[in-house]
Amino acid sequence: MEPNPVIISATARQTASLIFLHGLGDTGHGWASTIAAIRGPHVKVICPTASTMPVTLNAGFRMPSWFDLRTLDATAPEDEEGIVRATTLVHGLIADEVKSGIPPNRVLLGGFSQGGALALHAALTYQEPLAGVMSLSCWLPRHSHFPDAVKAPKELPIFQAHGDCDPVVPFKWGQMTASFLKTFMKNIEFTSYQGLTHSSSEAELKDMKAFIERTLPAVK
Repeated sequence: MEPNPVIISATARQTASLIFLHGLGDTGHGWASTIAAIRGPHVKVICPTASTMPVTLNAGFRMPSWFDLRTLDATAPEDEEGIVRATTLVHGLIADEVKSGIPPNRVLLGGFSQGGALALHAALTYQEPLAGVMSLSCWLPRHSHFPDAVKAPKELPIFQAHGDCDPVVPFKWGQMTASFLKTFMKNIEFTSYQGLTHSSSEAELKDMKAFIERTLPAVK
């Protein structure tokens, strides 16, 4: 069973939803208030928490993780099954919002690190046009399946952000991911932050806020 997501309701009439996925070992609480502070009053925030599982990368210790991370090496085999399973979970969260009356093009996905990787994968493999995706300090999982696996419209707005001093997910991975995405997607913004490690910053949050305003504008 997945733990219950952290939900921060819209403070005005809800016309949009923002689903944000945390990084390895974190929970939905880790990002909820930060995201709530940069969204408009009409946007509901949903921050799910990953199930706890043993993570190979961390010597098999159990922690919240969207899928198993075997190594942080761009060419290593991945937990394909786990990535696909987690993607189905995210698509289910989108479906819940749609059932409650929010159209898919008013649902924005986002995530940090492993969560950003999952958000990117889930957005690209979702058939309906979403509002966009914010993928922070991450990479594209199952990249060898792309562009064949893409179900999203080529115009899907993608905001990718990465610190150039990231010791966990190398900046080069972010650059390579953006270059690769640009070969088959049309609407990619890759922003790098000087001196930023594997975390977020005021400058990044300001850019995220602008992206949220652009992709989930208030409805009159």
